[in-house]
Amino acid sequence: MSALSALARKHRMPGAQLAIHHDGVTAAAEVGELEVRTARRVTRDAAFPIGSITKCLTATVAMILVADGDVDPDAPVAEYVPELGNLGTLLSLRHLLSHTSGLPDTMGIEEASTATLERYLADHVARKNLLLPPGTGFSYSSPGFAVVGRLIETVTGMPWAEAVESILLRPLGIEPVFVNLPGARPSRRPVATGHSVNSQMGRIRPVQQSIMPADAPAGALALSAADLVTLGLMHLGPGMARLLPADFASEMRQPVPGAEPFGLADSWALGLAVYRHGGAEWVGHDGNADGTACYLRINADDGWVIALTSNANTGAGLWRDLLAELHRAGVPIGPPHVPERGGAQVTPPPSCIGRFANGGVEYLVTVSGGRSVRMSVDGENYVPLTFHDNLTFSLLDPDSGQRVFGGRFMCEPDTGRVYGVQVGGRLAARQVFPRTGLADAEPLAPTG
Repeated sequence: MSALSALARKHRMPGAQLAIHHDGVTAAAEVGELEVRTARRVTRDAAFPIGSITKCLTATVAMILVADGDVDPDAPVAEYVPELGNLGTLLSLRHLLSHTSGLPDTMGIEEASTATLERYLADHVARKNLLLPPGTGFSYSSPGFAVVGRLIETVTGMPWAEAVESILLRPLGIEPVFVNLPGARPSRRPVATGHSVNSQMGRIRPVQQSIMPADAPAGALALSAADLVTLGLMHLGPGMARLLPADFASEMRQPVPGAEPFGLADSWALGLAVYRHGGAEWVGHDGNADGTACYLRINADDGWVIALTSNANTGAGLWRDLLAELHRAGVPIGPPHVPERGGAQVTPPPSCIGRFANGGVEYLVTVSGGRSVRMSVDGENYVPLTFHDNLTFSLLDPDSGQRVFGGRFMCEPDTGRVYGVQVGGRLAARQVFPRTGLADAEPLAPTG
């Protein structure tokens, strides 16, 4: 409790929960307030918006349907989600759960404020949206989990939220809270408010949750750290065979070939990221909602489950420091893996110049004077890039002034021509091949 309190103060965190399970025992601690300056204390049953950790629960429900024989994970999802049209003939549940579907991470979610999953998929998810052929590479995709949510609906005959509650959460003894979901039953549980923290100005402000209903299977749940540990217990020892047989729980933890989430994790399984710390392998997920940061890690071999929920945008720093504390205490886990920011500096290929997009997010890479390669995101802040081995690149963080890892460019293996740039696990695919002002044989000068 004292360590969590000290870290919460350091990171100006209004409130947090920590739950750790090992050797059959679960310990939990709670600190702070549900909302700043309200004196509403964080309790063990308080629900925090868990953001993308929701995907783990959606994936678990889908795998329960697989275990029951209702879904073939390798069959075309067109069998279950007909509104996808010919795109559904290319995709499988395995592609969707492992983020190897080739779908982008933004596809009109912000325009679908009242759309059902069926209507959202029919209007916004199509074959023309693919960044790369399904099964050929990794690109993190929340709309892919909208497809999984719709599959759950068609197979069970229930709305996604009702299916998650009746198939998974109620048997686990968890009362769910659904965020911004029309028609959801009000919960009796206390719910944490997210916060925006400006450390330099010493300002902490509550923020509202903005998730859209069509994005619900990817991020609309609010749970406690203790709830997340209960979910994690499905992956320890014999697990919970009455819900998900051990063989299927094990399958959810196995890395999928070709799922390389560069910058997010070490590999990806079925709905779970895979993290390697020394000789230990952990699975789990990070979840960021509006002003919240939550984390789940499961070590099936050594019997550990760790869950942290927090209600501010400074949660990543709190999590990083907490992992260091746990490591010093003998837990076989280390700090979050971050790709190296440096290595040998190399000359970028001319084909890195161009326009790249992931759904509605556009990256423009330009060259100035044959020397300085710069990148902008959605037309703002042209930042100089420094290229390193394997076409990774680093850039200067404007807040800290430090050089940090940025991402990597992706090349066609046969021609060596750049076809995309991967940032934060999301692939932005080349949209055009603009004039660079350079002949193909003319190299770019090294960036400084």
